[in-house]
Amino acid sequence: MVRYSKLPFRELVRRYNCDIVYTPMILANVFSASQYSRECEFSTNLLDDPIVIQFAASNGTDLANAAELAAPYVSAIDINCGCPQKWAIQEKIGSHLMSDPETVRDMIRQTKARVDVPCSIKIRIHRDLRETVEFVKRALSVGVDFITVHGRTRRQKSTEPVNLEGMKLVKEVSTVPVLANGDVFSVKDADDIVAVTGVDGTMSARGILENPALFAGYDVTPWECIEDYVDIALSYGTNAFIFHHHLMSMFEYTMSNAERRTFNSLTSVPSILDHLEEHYGLNIAEKRARRPLRPLVQPFSIQTL
Repeated sequence: MVRYSKLPFRELVRRYNCDIVYTPMILANVFSASQYSRECEFSTNLLDDPIVIQFAASNGTDLANAAELAAPYVSAIDINCGCPQKWAIQEKIGSHLMSDPETVRDMIRQTKARVDVPCSIKIRIHRDLRETVEFVKRALSVGVDFITVHGRTRRQKSTEPVNLEGMKLVKEVSTVPVLANGDVFSVKDADDIVAVTGVDGTMSARGILENPALFAGYDVTPWECIEDYVDIALSYGTNAFIFHHHLMSMFEYTMSNAERRTFNSLTSVPSILDHLEEHYGLNIAEKRARRPLRPLVQPFSIQTL
């Protein structure tokens, strides 16, 4: 998730039964070339484990350079072959790579030659599933360690249902663990996908943005989860834009339209906190006394190590 799965959110979802978390998609060439990018795009701490760092790249050299910098501090390197945004396709990254399996094969090969952590790919399916099978086989031939498959093509809208047969086929031809992504908004959704496809696990993006407690069995975000997010985000110093966006997503199905319009217009952390205090009784000091966070560990970025 571009921008939105940074350290505070990862800390939150771990508290609600997430087993593995990913960083936002990071541009590999910028990450390897820019100290500023490394400071802004990636921070972690000793509790942030296991953590998969996801890179977008158009060639093996850029990816391997970035992977080499990140590898000592992560559990795995993931190659994004699924982002469907137009800008990504124009840059020949993300889902553009689904039409270039040899480049992906070279990315995996170069990365595995330079780092000693697992290398995975996150892919989409093709309209012709025979292309997907060939894509997966090429990745397997150079030692990809696991695969996440989103059950839509790059041109399908998120309102269209995922192709369960396509995800099942990826699992059937794979010799490594396979995770399924798409339309996971509840534990039941996850269980149903596993039952039909036989995959080894499921990933949620939109669903867990709306409900970070999804994998703990909650149908909507419970208030205590929102309290936890506010507490963690304030403790780590999350910027107002990301703080606001996460809360808008969590309140998506509980706020009235009128309140949502008001809340969406807020532009600063103090104004957001004032709204939560006035309308929901938020009291972080009382919450910390009643249900304290486990001790936070100082975050670091690569340049400080």
